[in-house]
Formats: sequence, structure tokens, C-alpha cells
Amino acid sequence: MSSAHHPIAIIGAGLGGLTLARVLQVNGIEAAVFDLEADRNARTQGGMLDIHEDSGQAALRAAGLHERFREKVHPGGEAMRVLDKHARVLLEQADDGSGGRPEIDRGDLRDLLLDSLPEGTVRWGSRITGAGPTGDGQHQVTLADGTSFTAGLLVGADGAWSRIRPLLSDAAPAYTGISFVEMDLFEADARHPECAELIGGGMFFALGDNRGFLAHRESDGSLHVYAGLRVAEGMLSTIDFTDAEASRAAMVHLFADWAPALRRLITDADGALVPRLIHALPAGHRWSRTPGVTLLGDAAHLMSPFAGEGANLAMIDGADLGRALAAHPGDAEAALAAYEADLFARSTKSAQESAEGLETIFNDRAPQPLLDMFASFREE
Repeated sequence: MSSAHHPIAIIGAGLGGLTLARVLQVNGIEAAVFDLEADRNARTQGGMLDIHEDSGQAALRAAGLHERFREKVHPGGEAMRVLDKHARVLLEQADDGSGGRPEIDRGDLRDLLLDSLPEGTVRWGSRITGAGPTGDGQHQVTLADGTSFTAGLLVGADGAWSRIRPLLSDAAPAYTGISFVEMDLFEADARHPECAELIGGGMFFALGDNRGFLAHRESDGSLHVYAGLRVAEGMLSTIDFTDAEASRAAMVHLFADWAPALRRLITDADGALVPRLIHALPAGHRWSRTPGVTLLGDAAHLMSPFAGEGANLAMIDGADLGRALAAHPGDAEAALAAYEADLFARSTKSAQESAEGLETIFNDRAPQPLLDMFASFREE
């Protein structure tokens, strides 16, 4: 038996789900958010995000949070450096404050959204084990603790491996051919001055031979680094990442012909190295209109991170869905049809750009294609 009914249930308290809940609240509409984490502090929330004017920032305006967002922006975060494998600086751009993609710590942005919601909106510790239609346009959701609830509108905002997506689509994320290994260097200026000077104040690329380092300086002074490689899907499984020294040695070997200054990003890393395989849904992923359920963010259009659109799309998805529901009171199906039409067009374009970005960064000629891309932006 169902223990409760929610007119709107949002599965996932990521940026997209929280933006939806906030925009609904601004418009006088209640929603319940369910998340599998034990509480808001159960894990760290990743690194810096650049928030785009026409998507993430537009969503924050719809949520009434843009001014508070600007207070948390990381000064200098839009600076950029591009190097080759020999650590030669080929492009350097300063952050003069005029850019349209200010950077913010993901955790700060999530806290901004969480703090804007009424107490109890997010039901922490809610692990979804199943979901299905009840036959009347509603859905029943079962939780790991044995309880369940019904929802008039069920929104899957639960990320790459969504438990809600199968209600709408048979599509599953596929490996893109790119694997990351994530690492951090804490208190960089004091403890890792050479690496801090190498990376600079903002975004950093060092590329060549289908490999590279992508990094940025975080607001707390640490360096967040990804070593990226075009490798077979199972390649990283041959490295024992539970052994910090062995995994560092294996990664250094993969960059053996790179400049010592770049290999130092690996050898000087603090704590464990974390493997991350990059997956994506097919570009143009869509589904037929199905009563009482929809998706947003990575659940709807998981893509590689090489257009910088993931978080921004999730937030504008949430804002657009919230505004569509507010604009069609009593007619959720009309709201969903309007929302999904915009979602499909926007996400198809961004997924194509992300796939192109992957090829621009990881190729035999890198970093030249990336330099050419930035040069074309300046000409425009």
C-alpha cells in the first residue's frame, strides 16, 4: 500500500531537481524532492561550474536567486590557459570580469538552492527501488525501506543512471571512449606552489596525443585536476585505485613522455585518485509523451562534459518545467508537451556540441583544434 500521495514528486536533489522545486515554490506550487543521500552533507559536490548567461543564469533569475548567486562567484575563475604536452603555454586569457560564464563552486550553488526551499522539501535517505504506472496517469514509487508513494506527476531528475528513465525510454548511456582520473591538490599555493603556478587562476588545458589534463583552481585554493585519456572501456579497471602509490605510478607511466611539470599534477596529488568513465546518451534522445512522467538533466540527455553544458542544462530544464506547470494550471499534460518540445531541441544541439568538443580536445593534433576553436570565437 502507498504511504502517501504527492501531486508532484521530484526524484533527485541535484541542481536540476532543486531548481525545479524552487521555481515551483516561487509560483506557489508545492513539490516533494526525494534523494538517496543520507543528508545534504553526505558527500562533497565536485568542483567549479561555469554558469552560462542564457541557461544556468536564466534559471537562477527564474528562481529569484541570481543576485545571491553573483555574491558567490569565484573572482578570476574565467581565466584560461592552454598548453601542449611539453608544458609550453600556447594561449593565455585573463579574467577581466566581462565574461558571460562566471564560475561558482558546485557545493555553494547547491547550498544556495537548498537553503531557498522550505524545511522538509527534500526527503533525504530515499533510495528508489522501483517505479511504475498505476493505470490512471499516476505512478507509484517504491523505496528501499519498503514504503511507497504515488505521484500525480513524477519527474526523473536522478542523473545518468536514472531509475525513472525506463518508464519513458529504452536508451542507456554508452561509453564515449574517454576516461578521466580525478585528483585534488589541496592548499595549492602553500603546499604545491609549482602546480599552482602552472595551472593559474582559472581553467587549464594541457593536451596532446589523445590525452590531457583538464584542471581549475577552486574557491578554497585547491586544484581540481582530471587526467583524460582516449582508451578502451576496461583499461582503467587494470589499475588498482585502492592503492594510492600504485595508481599514481600507473598514471605517470601513461604520461611518460609528457613534461615533468605536468606529471607532477599526478605525483603531487593528495589522497586517492578516482577513475571516471565518461558516458553519454545518444544525441537527440527523446521519448513519446507519456502521461504523468518526464525527465530533466542527465536523466534526459546525459552528454560528455566537453561543451560545459551539463549543469546549465539541468537548471534551465528545471526552470522551464516549473514555469510550464505554472502557466498551465490544472493541465499538466499541456505543460509537459510544451516543456519537452523545448527540451528536445535544446538538448539535441548541446549533445552534438559536446560530442564535437570531445573530438576537439582528444585527437592526434591536440591542442591545435582547441586553439583554432577559440580563435574562431574571437573572430565572431
